[in-house]
Amino acid sequence: MEIIIKPLTAELTADYFDFLDNRAFTDNSPWGGCYCTGWQMTKEEEKTQLFDQMEEGFTYGDENFIRVLREIVIRQIESKALRGYLAYVDGVSIGWCNANDKASFPAESANGFQLYAPAEKREKAVVCFEIAPEYRGKGVATALLNRVVTDAKAEGYVAVEGFPQVHKERFKWDYTGPVRLYEKVRFTAITKQDGNVIMRKELE
Repeated sequence: MEIIIKPLTAELTADYFDFLDNRAFTDNSPWGGCYCTGWQMTKEEEKTQLFDQMEEGFTYGDENFIRVLREIVIRQIESKALRGYLAYVDGVSIGWCNANDKASFPAESANGFQLYAPAEKREKAVVCFEIAPEYRGKGVATALLNRVVTDAKAEGYVAVEGFPQVHKERFKWDYTGPVRLYEKVRFTAITKQDGNVIMRKELE
């Protein structure tokens, strides 16, 4: 199986939606309907751009919710607020990794994470993985993470960080990737906060 990794660009927006709409959550994942927007938004932006645009009585994942969320995604991709990588097999998008300069994240994201660091620190954060169920366990996430590291080093970053959650068994909400994934790419645990380990790979 040949895995091709491509950085997300505006030209690949259709592939992004194709993956998240048709393959990402086919195992009834609790994240069904997610477009990875919350990392790039403050709570206030989420309120004004998403919730205030909803018709009265909306529910998470309904048609109106998805419509507004897709509009946000398109704006984020076009402005490069949302960055990351798509994985392909046989020309079809089957995996996603959200990875961006820490300076591109708000001081506190809508989901409560505090990832921001000044641009001069030259640090990149890996915050989300999603792999089509039938392709899990086949090295797709590893290929995505390796590409993040390779590009970050070429772009002059000094480090890449990930934020896996620690659980004794498989956790269905585990979107940040397991500790063993980061260890495989030679990240090192530097601290633990609120059930999350900060894994870091120095690039210098």
